[in-house]
Amino acid sequence: MDFACGKRLKSVIVEVVDNLEKHGHFPFTQQVKEKLLKMSASSIDRMLKGERKKFEIRGKSHTKPGTLLKQQIKIKTFSEWSDSKVGFLQIDLVGHDGGNPKGEFCYSLDMVDVVSGWDEVVAIKNKAQIWTVQAIDVVRRRLPFEMLGINSDNGSEFINAHLSKYCQSNKIDFTRSRKYKKNDNCHVEQKNWSVVRRNVGYFRYDTQEELKLLNKLYGYLRLYNNHFQASMKLIEEMRYGSKVTKRYDKPTTPYERLLSSKDVPQEKKEALRQTHETLDLYDLKRKIVKCANKLFKINEKKKTERRHLDSVKFNV
Repeated sequence: MDFACGKRLKSVIVEVVDNLEKHGHFPFTQQVKEKLLKMSASSIDRMLKGERKKFEIRGKSHTKPGTLLKQQIKIKTFSEWSDSKVGFLQIDLVGHDGGNPKGEFCYSLDMVDVVSGWDEVVAIKNKAQIWTVQAIDVVRRRLPFEMLGINSDNGSEFINAHLSKYCQSNKIDFTRSRKYKKNDNCHVEQKNWSVVRRNVGYFRYDTQEELKLLNKLYGYLRLYNNHFQASMKLIEEMRYGSKVTKRYDKPTTPYERLLSSKDVPQEKKEALRQTHETLDLYDLKRKIVKCANKLFKINEKKKTERRHLDSVKFNV
């Protein structure tokens, strides 16, 4: 479950165990099952403390200022997201340059619905406007709800006439965050790490083979995260002098949030339920790891080839 915290893991442990049993991946005794289901969130955190992995690596920003067109695109701040409904998404691009920004390399378009937390990722060959818009259209067609609006940063890959025209023709509200205010787009900024970086790392991906593998991995990842990964949403923030107290709702998966939302049509909910019933959690995770390992092996092979080439040049 990707080292979820105790509260998040506790909220889905019943469904996880049931899913593993249903598909024959839970070869444990009834006693073990009972102990797992009775375990508290604090006990989960205590017992898994030594197993958690932490990464300190940080990526580089590839955002470049957009054109003067941004003056025509209205700003949406952090405080204005509190009354949103399902269908308003924050979007961002994650670059896969591996520390070398020269030449062309792949990007991942990350899109997250603010209310439900439903996340979609599509890999593109570079951040040209045409590929960005095509990826947004792919996400719009496969979302289990209507795309009502998108909010981006001020990068030229988003702030352009091509995307503005696309949004107008599809009746999508297009807004942008304030300059240098990442908190305005905080929902997708969080997913950039927890969904993208956590699964594909900080390597350089610049080949057609890697692009296909990225999209294959993201196809499995969208089902795994949206149907089985619970998240907590901030519902109240109170300040007492210098102390700030925050209250969160019950950890819930994006799938469950959509089922309980009045903004999602009943036929869409039924389709979601049918998809959920067919999912094998263990098999999904296995396929995600398999794709990620292939990507890492390709990257290691490219590194070996580069070292060999550098060695030949040095000797010459």
